[in-house]
Amino acid sequence: MALLIVNLDKVIGNAQAFRDAFKEQLPDLPIRFWPDAGELKDIEYLAFMHPDFDQLPAFPNLKAMFSRSAGVESFVQHPKLPKVPLGKVEPSGGDPMMTEYTVMHVLRLHRDMPAYQAAQARKEWRRVPIVRPEQRRVGFLGFGMMAKAPALVLQSLGFKVSAWVRSPREAAEVPLFHGPDQLESFLGQTDIAVCLLPLTPETEGIFCTRTFALMPKGAMLVNIGRGKHVVEKDLIAALDSGQLSYAALDALWPEPLPQESPLWLHPKVTIMPHVARRPTVSQLVTEVAANIRSLKAGGRLLQEIDVTQGY
Repeated sequence: MALLIVNLDKVIGNAQAFRDAFKEQLPDLPIRFWPDAGELKDIEYLAFMHPDFDQLPAFPNLKAMFSRSAGVESFVQHPKLPKVPLGKVEPSGGDPMMTEYTVMHVLRLHRDMPAYQAAQARKEWRRVPIVRPEQRRVGFLGFGMMAKAPALVLQSLGFKVSAWVRSPREAAEVPLFHGPDQLESFLGQTDIAVCLLPLTPETEGIFCTRTFALMPKGAMLVNIGRGKHVVEKDLIAALDSGQLSYAALDALWPEPLPQESPLWLHPKVTIMPHVARRPTVSQLVTEVAANIRSLKAGGRLLQEIDVTQGY
Protein backbone atom coordinates (compact mmCIF):
# COMPACT_ATOMS: atom_id res chain seq x y z
CA MET A 1 0.00 0.00 0.00
CA ALA A 2 1.06 3.63 -0.47
CA LEU A 3 -0.10 7.16 0.22
CA LEU A 4 -0.11 9.65 -2.65
CA ILE A 5 0.21 13.32 -1.68
CA VAL A 6 -1.26 15.86 -4.09
CA ASN A 7 -0.28 19.56 -3.81
CA LEU A 8 0.36 19.51 -0.05
CA ASP A 9 4.10 19.47 -0.71
CA LYS A 10 3.68 22.70 -2.68
CA VAL A 11 1.68 24.70 -0.14
CA ILE A 12 2.29 23.25 3.34
CA GLY A 13 5.83 21.88 3.42
CA ASN A 14 8.35 20.21 1.16
CA ALA A 15 8.34 16.55 0.23
CA GLN A 16 11.20 15.63 2.55
CA ALA A 17 9.38 17.13 5.53
CA PHE A 18 6.39 14.90 4.79
CA ARG A 19 8.60 11.84 4.35
CA ASP A 20 10.36 12.49 7.66
CA ALA A 21 7.11 13.03 9.55
CA PHE A 22 5.47 9.90 8.15
CA LYS A 23 8.61 7.87 8.87
CA GLU A 24 8.17 8.70 12.55
CA GLN A 25 4.48 7.81 12.68
CA LEU A 26 3.93 5.18 9.97
CA PRO A 27 7.43 3.96 9.04
CA ASP A 28 6.18 1.16 6.78
CA LEU A 29 3.93 3.40 4.67
CA PRO A 30 5.44 4.35 1.26
CA ILE A 31 4.90 8.02 0.47
CA ARG A 32 4.60 9.28 -3.10
CA PHE A 33 4.06 12.74 -4.54
CA TRP A 34 1.94 13.59 -7.55
CA PRO A 35 2.63 13.32 -10.45
CA ASP A 36 5.09 10.54 -9.53
CA ALA A 37 2.42 8.09 -8.46
CA GLY A 38 4.26 4.93 -9.48
CA GLU A 39 2.11 1.82 -9.84
CA LEU A 40 -1.50 3.00 -9.52
CA LYS A 41 -2.57 -0.30 -7.94
CA ASP A 42 -0.30 0.48 -4.97
CA ILE A 43 -2.15 3.67 -4.00
CA GLU A 44 -4.56 3.05 -1.13
CA TYR A 45 -4.73 6.60 0.26
CA LEU A 46 -4.83 10.10 -1.19
CA ALA A 47 -4.03 13.26 0.81
CA PHE A 48 -4.60 16.50 -1.06
CA MET A 49 -5.40 20.16 -1.34
CA HIS A 50 -7.09 21.66 -4.43
CA PRO A 51 -7.30 18.30 -6.25
CA ASP A 52 -8.02 18.19 -9.98
CA PHE A 53 -9.91 14.96 -10.55
CA ASP A 54 -9.86 15.56 -14.29
CA GLN A 55 -6.09 15.05 -14.13
CA LEU A 56 -5.87 12.30 -11.52
CA PRO A 57 -6.14 8.71 -12.80
CA ALA A 58 -8.29 5.99 -11.31
CA PHE A 59 -6.70 4.13 -8.41
CA PRO A 60 -8.12 0.60 -8.37
CA ASN A 61 -7.29 -0.14 -4.73
CA LEU A 62 -8.04 3.25 -3.19
CA LYS A 63 -9.50 3.00 0.34
CA ALA A 64 -9.78 6.59 1.58
CA MET A 65 -9.03 10.22 0.81
CA PHE A 66 -7.97 13.06 3.11
CA SER A 67 -8.66 16.71 2.36
CA ARG A 68 -6.54 19.47 3.88
CA SER A 69 -9.25 22.04 3.06
CA ALA A 70 -12.11 22.36 5.51
CA GLY A 71 -14.31 23.44 2.58
CA VAL A 72 -14.81 20.74 -0.04
CA GLU A 73 -17.49 22.42 -2.15
CA SER A 74 -15.08 22.94 -5.06
CA PHE A 75 -14.71 19.22 -5.75
CA VAL A 76 -17.15 17.16 -3.69
CA GLN A 77 -19.64 16.94 -6.57
CA HIS A 78 -17.01 16.22 -9.22
CA PRO A 79 -18.16 13.34 -11.47
CA LYS A 80 -14.76 11.67 -11.16
CA LEU A 81 -14.61 11.85 -7.37
CA PRO A 82 -13.61 8.33 -6.25
CA LYS A 83 -16.34 6.44 -4.41
CA VAL A 84 -14.38 5.95 -1.21
CA PRO A 85 -14.64 7.63 2.21
CA LEU A 86 -13.48 11.24 2.27
CA GLY A 87 -12.28 12.80 5.50
CA LYS A 88 -10.98 16.12 6.78
CA VAL A 89 -7.66 16.23 8.60
CA GLU A 90 -8.33 18.63 11.44
CA PRO A 91 -7.14 18.48 15.05
CA SER A 92 -9.86 16.81 17.11
CA GLY A 93 -10.05 19.69 19.58
CA GLY A 94 -9.98 22.43 16.96
CA ASP A 95 -7.00 24.37 15.69
CA PRO A 96 -5.45 26.80 18.21
CA MET A 97 -4.69 29.18 15.35
CA MET A 98 -8.37 29.32 14.42
CA THR A 99 -9.29 29.88 18.06
CA GLU A 100 -6.88 32.78 18.55
CA TYR A 101 -7.87 34.30 15.21
CA THR A 102 -11.59 34.17 15.93
CA VAL A 103 -11.21 35.49 19.47
CA MET A 104 -8.91 38.26 18.21
CA HIS A 105 -11.47 39.59 15.74
CA VAL A 106 -14.36 39.36 18.18
CA LEU A 107 -12.41 41.20 20.87
CA ARG A 108 -11.22 43.80 18.38
CA LEU A 109 -14.77 44.61 17.36
CA HIS A 110 -16.11 44.33 20.89
CA ARG A 111 -13.55 46.86 22.18
CA ASP A 112 -14.26 49.22 19.26
CA MET A 113 -10.68 49.16 18.04
CA PRO A 114 -11.49 50.29 14.46
CA ALA A 115 -13.00 53.51 15.82
CA TYR A 116 -9.99 54.10 18.08
CA GLN A 117 -7.65 53.59 15.13
CA ALA A 118 -9.64 56.11 13.10
CA ALA A 119 -9.50 58.55 16.03
CA GLN A 120 -5.74 58.14 16.24
CA ALA A 121 -5.44 59.03 12.56
CA ARG A 122 -7.31 62.26 13.38
CA LYS A 123 -5.17 62.85 16.51
CA GLU A 124 -8.36 62.67 18.55
CA TRP A 125 -8.30 61.63 22.23
CA ARG A 126 -11.44 59.50 22.07
CA ARG A 127 -13.12 58.48 25.33
CA VAL A 128 -16.55 56.83 25.10
CA PRO A 129 -18.54 54.37 27.25
CA ILE A 130 -17.11 50.84 27.16
CA VAL A 131 -19.38 47.84 26.67
CA ARG A 132 -18.64 44.97 29.04
CA PRO A 133 -18.50 41.35 27.83
CA GLU A 134 -21.70 40.38 29.63
CA GLN A 135 -23.49 43.08 27.66
CA ARG A 136 -22.38 41.65 24.30
CA ARG A 137 -24.00 38.65 22.60
CA VAL A 138 -21.82 36.59 20.26
CA GLY A 139 -23.50 34.16 17.89
CA PHE A 140 -21.67 31.43 15.97
CA LEU A 141 -23.15 30.21 12.71
CA GLY A 142 -21.88 26.67 12.66
CA PHE A 143 -20.80 24.86 15.80
CA GLY A 144 -18.30 22.28 14.65
CA MET A 145 -14.94 21.68 16.27
CA MET A 146 -13.44 24.85 14.75
CA ALA A 147 -16.18 26.98 16.31
CA LYS A 148 -16.53 25.23 19.64
CA ALA A 149 -13.10 26.15 21.04
CA PRO A 150 -13.31 29.93 20.40
CA ALA A 151 -16.94 29.95 21.54
CA LEU A 152 -15.94 28.50 24.90
CA VAL A 153 -13.03 30.93 25.26
CA LEU A 154 -15.37 33.86 24.67
CA GLN A 155 -17.90 32.39 27.07
CA SER A 156 -15.17 32.13 29.72
CA LEU A 157 -14.50 35.86 29.26
CA GLY A 158 -18.08 36.64 30.15
CA PHE A 159 -19.73 36.97 26.74
CA LYS A 160 -23.19 35.60 26.14
CA VAL A 161 -22.51 33.00 23.46
CA SER A 162 -24.97 31.02 21.34
CA ALA A 163 -24.83 29.10 18.08
CA TRP A 164 -27.01 28.27 15.08
CA VAL A 165 -26.75 24.88 13.38
CA ARG A 166 -28.46 23.08 10.54
CA SER A 167 -30.40 20.47 12.48
CA PRO A 168 -31.32 19.72 16.11
CA ARG A 169 -28.59 18.44 18.44
CA GLU A 170 -28.35 17.27 21.97
CA ALA A 171 -27.63 19.89 24.60
CA ALA A 172 -24.33 21.70 24.04
CA GLU A 173 -22.09 24.00 26.05
CA VAL A 174 -23.89 27.04 24.63
CA PRO A 175 -27.55 27.65 23.74
CA LEU A 176 -28.30 26.23 20.29
CA PHE A 177 -30.72 27.39 17.61
CA HIS A 178 -31.33 25.22 14.58
CA GLY A 179 -32.81 25.24 11.12
CA PRO A 180 -34.30 28.00 8.96
CA ASP A 181 -37.22 28.54 11.34
CA GLN A 182 -34.92 29.58 14.19
CA LEU A 183 -32.49 31.72 12.20
CA GLU A 184 -34.51 34.89 12.76
CA SER A 185 -34.63 34.50 16.53
CA PHE A 186 -30.93 33.61 16.59
CA LEU A 187 -29.86 36.66 14.58
CA GLY A 188 -32.19 38.91 16.55
CA GLN A 189 -30.15 38.27 19.70
CA THR A 190 -26.70 38.37 18.09
CA ASP A 191 -24.54 41.49 18.40
CA ILE A 192 -21.45 39.93 16.80
CA ALA A 193 -22.07 37.15 14.29
CA VAL A 194 -19.20 34.75 13.61
CA CYS A 195 -19.65 32.68 10.45
CA LEU A 196 -17.89 29.32 10.37
CA LEU A 197 -20.42 27.55 8.18
CA PRO A 198 -19.62 25.19 5.32
CA LEU A 199 -20.63 26.48 1.91
CA THR A 200 -23.71 24.67 0.61
CA PRO A 201 -26.64 25.74 -1.59
CA GLU A 202 -28.54 26.49 1.63
CA THR A 203 -25.82 28.70 3.14
CA GLU A 204 -24.65 30.57 0.05
CA GLY A 205 -25.63 34.22 0.42
CA ILE A 206 -26.90 33.68 3.97
CA PHE A 207 -25.70 37.17 4.90
CA CYS A 208 -27.81 39.47 2.78
CA THR A 209 -30.24 42.38 3.11
CA ARG A 210 -32.91 40.15 4.63
CA THR A 211 -30.72 38.64 7.35
CA PHE A 212 -28.85 41.88 8.11
CA ALA A 213 -32.24 43.45 8.84
CA LEU A 214 -32.92 40.71 11.41
CA MET A 215 -29.85 41.65 13.45
CA PRO A 216 -29.80 44.38 16.10
CA LYS A 217 -28.94 47.81 14.70
CA GLY A 218 -25.18 48.29 14.88
CA ALA A 219 -24.41 44.56 14.87
CA MET A 220 -21.08 43.27 13.56
CA LEU A 221 -19.97 40.41 11.34
CA VAL A 222 -16.88 38.21 11.38
CA ASN A 223 -16.79 35.91 8.35
CA ILE A 224 -14.27 33.07 8.55
CA GLY A 225 -16.39 30.69 6.49
CA ARG A 226 -16.54 31.22 2.74
CA GLY A 227 -16.68 34.38 0.70
CA LYS A 228 -19.96 33.36 -0.93
CA HIS A 229 -21.69 33.40 2.44
CA VAL A 230 -21.84 37.20 2.14
CA VAL A 231 -23.59 39.22 -0.56
CA GLU A 232 -21.10 42.04 -1.05
CA LYS A 233 -23.46 44.79 -2.21
CA ASP A 234 -25.89 44.01 0.61
CA LEU A 235 -23.08 44.14 3.16
CA ILE A 236 -21.92 47.54 1.93
CA ALA A 237 -25.48 48.87 2.02
CA ALA A 238 -25.96 47.61 5.59
CA LEU A 239 -22.69 49.21 6.70
CA ASP A 240 -23.47 52.51 4.98
CA SER A 241 -26.93 52.67 6.54
CA GLY A 242 -25.65 51.88 10.03
CA GLN A 243 -27.60 48.63 10.29
CA LEU A 244 -24.20 47.00 10.68
CA SER A 245 -21.34 48.85 12.32
CA TYR A 246 -18.40 46.74 11.18
CA ALA A 247 -17.33 43.63 9.29
CA ALA A 248 -14.11 41.61 9.47
CA LEU A 249 -13.76 39.37 6.43
CA ASP A 250 -11.19 36.59 6.19
CA ALA A 251 -13.02 34.76 3.40
CA LEU A 252 -13.99 36.66 0.26
CA TRP A 253 -15.23 36.03 -3.23
CA PRO A 254 -13.38 35.95 -5.50
CA GLU A 255 -9.96 35.43 -3.98
CA PRO A 256 -7.67 37.31 -4.26
CA LEU A 257 -10.13 40.16 -3.90
CA PRO A 258 -10.08 42.28 -7.12
CA GLN A 259 -8.41 45.66 -6.84
CA GLU A 260 -11.61 47.40 -7.89
CA SER A 261 -13.67 45.94 -5.04
CA PRO A 262 -15.15 48.69 -2.84
CA LEU A 263 -14.49 46.50 0.21
CA TRP A 264 -10.77 47.32 0.14
CA LEU A 265 -11.16 50.93 1.21
CA HIS A 266 -14.46 50.81 3.06
CA PRO A 267 -13.88 52.44 6.47
CA LYS A 268 -15.98 49.83 8.28
CA VAL A 269 -14.39 46.74 6.75
CA THR A 270 -11.27 44.76 7.64
CA ILE A 271 -9.96 42.64 4.77
CA MET A 272 -7.77 39.66 5.59
CA PRO A 273 -6.26 37.42 2.87
CA HIS A 274 -7.74 34.12 4.10
CA VAL A 275 -5.10 33.59 6.79
CA ALA A 276 -7.10 32.34 9.77
CA ARG A 277 -4.86 29.31 10.13
CA ARG A 278 -2.01 27.43 8.51
CA PRO A 279 -1.54 23.80 9.56
CA THR A 280 1.96 22.40 9.76
CA VAL A 281 3.32 19.25 8.17
CA SER A 282 3.41 17.66 11.61
CA GLN A 283 -0.26 18.45 12.28
CA LEU A 284 -1.41 17.05 8.94
CA VAL A 285 0.67 13.90 9.20
CA THR A 286 -0.53 13.25 12.74
CA GLU A 287 -4.17 13.42 11.65
CA VAL A 288 -3.67 11.37 8.48
CA ALA A 289 -1.78 8.72 10.43
CA ALA A 290 -4.53 8.55 13.07
CA ASN A 291 -7.12 8.02 10.35
CA ILE A 292 -5.12 5.29 8.64
CA ARG A 293 -4.66 3.50 11.96
CA SER A 294 -8.39 3.72 12.57
CA LEU A 295 -9.16 2.22 9.16
CA LYS A 296 -6.62 -0.58 9.59
CA ALA A 297 -8.19 -1.44 12.93
CA GLY A 298 -11.59 -1.79 11.25
CA GLY A 299 -12.85 1.63 12.26
CA ARG A 300 -14.01 4.69 10.35
CA LEU A 301 -12.48 7.96 9.32
CA LEU A 302 -12.30 10.27 12.32
CA GLN A 303 -13.95 13.19 10.53
CA GLU A 304 -15.74 11.74 7.55
CA ILE A 305 -17.40 14.14 5.12
CA ASP A 306 -20.94 13.46 4.00
CA VAL A 307 -20.61 14.09 0.28
CA THR A 308 -24.38 14.30 -0.11
CA GLN A 309 -24.49 17.29 2.25
CA GLY A 310 -21.17 18.78 1.11
CA TYR A 311 -19.46 18.90 4.52
